[in-house]
Amino acid sequence: MNTSVFKILLTVMLVCGVFLLTSAGRVQEARGQVKRSSRLLAQAQSITGDSFSYITTTPLGVQVYSVRKPRVEMLRAIDSGLTELFAVARRHGYRAHLNFADYVVFIARPDRTQNRDGVYSPDIAVGSAQYAGSVYDQGGYVYAAGMVLAFEPSAFIIADHDRDFQRVANVARYEGEHIILYYNDPALYQKTLDHSKGGSHPILQ
Repeated sequence: MNTSVFKILLTVMLVCGVFLLTSAGRVQEARGQVKRSSRLLAQAQSITGDSFSYITTTPLGVQVYSVRKPRVEMLRAIDSGLTELFAVARRHGYRAHLNFADYVVFIARPDRTQNRDGVYSPDIAVGSAQYAGSVYDQGGYVYAAGMVLAFEPSAFIIADHDRDFQRVANVARYEGEHIILYYNDPALYQKTLDHSKGGSHPILQ
């Protein structure tokens, strides 16, 4: 075998080796993502009792799990709320988790569509926890417009809407605030985490 042929074969072997290592790494990463997604999905289902059978993304790249095909207005509202949040976060000098692809949103079936005053207010019922005995306690549970589900990946749940999509944008921004603070301002995150002790959204102005 002459030297030129040997060099060519050696180069091919090295390239193939790098490709195989890269491919193996990607497979392992993909498996990790699937495992995390499965855990997250199971957690969302256990809280809401829903089956999130529809998967899509918003126009700007937020991953969405929904109980049904979400309205275009819902997807745009999620993007709108996070867009506003990211702009405010940058004004505060925050840099982490300002990408739409960082977020996962679960659109759940609402447990109610009107509040006690008869106003349209799709909400989910969650365990009262630290809100037990407060004005929010409905007998072991509270109604929430949304709730943070996880920080890695960053995920939250909101109730499905068929109108008043500005409310959806607001909820996306407000739940996203907790995630932004978790990554960028731990002290303020801890201070504003528990609304049963006072405080409300928007946290960041």
